[in-house]
Amino acid sequence: MPALIEAFLDPASSTYSYVIYEACGGACAIVDPVLDYQPASGKTSTVQAQRIIRFVRDHQLQVQWLLETHAHADHLSAAPYLRRELGGKIAIGRAISQVQTVFKALFNLEPGFAVDGSQFDHLFAPDEVFAIGNLSARALHVPGHTPADMAYLIDEQLILVGDTLFLPDVGTARCDFPGGNAAQMFASIQRLLAHPPATRLYVCHDYPPPGRTPQCQTTVGEQRAHNIHVRDGIDAATFIAMRTKRDAGLDMPTLLLPAIQVNVRAGHLPPPEDNGVVYLKIPINQL
Repeated sequence: MPALIEAFLDPASSTYSYVIYEACGGACAIVDPVLDYQPASGKTSTVQAQRIIRFVRDHQLQVQWLLETHAHADHLSAAPYLRRELGGKIAIGRAISQVQTVFKALFNLEPGFAVDGSQFDHLFAPDEVFAIGNLSARALHVPGHTPADMAYLIDEQLILVGDTLFLPDVGTARCDFPGGNAAQMFASIQRLLAHPPATRLYVCHDYPPPGRTPQCQTTVGEQRAHNIHVRDGIDAATFIAMRTKRDAGLDMPTLLLPAIQVNVRAGHLPPPEDNGVVYLKIPINQL
């Protein structure tokens, strides 16, 4: 039986979350869930997460995994909330420790904040094989956007590519965050595009040009033929020069500062201060 996938678009952050499953009543994995956050007020809510909860319960699914493709800079993760409601293990690539080390220093996080990934339930080694019920899955380390980016290959049929590739008319993800590297990104993308042409690719974001509605899925063949940044015939030097120039003109994502300091904690908020209130920090003139 082919793997089944349900996509959930968060319009506020242009993020796609997914539920991967084999059949109704079986096991599933939730990928890149979004916690709603209002930057003007600092309020969180679970509107997007509730959509996923309804789908899981309506289809009588058992959550095995809450998979993060990386520590996102554009939304807060809802993984801890979903774990409380539905169960499952929160997982990410083991290179998250590199990201934690950078941002512990930037945010001057509390001395007890560990930079070993222990906030997560499981850390995937590169190419680690795991299961979602009867579905076989492989965790692919695809650094470039950040050092810890992962893609998830499901049953040799489809890949959740995270922030590596976008739709062919949008291109590729930026590489200018701390630890990002355009040469690594090119190599990671070539690894993804080495899969058979019919392999389905599911993106983490879509930023459609005028006249096109948001889409979540493309194929290896479509990317190799049409991706504006990495189609066949574009070499590493050309990509690196393009990506470096393009990234230099991009603004930081609106939610980078609140999102990163939550997502390096596996989606948990910082500990309350002595007045019982949780605070997020805004470092001035550091990025």
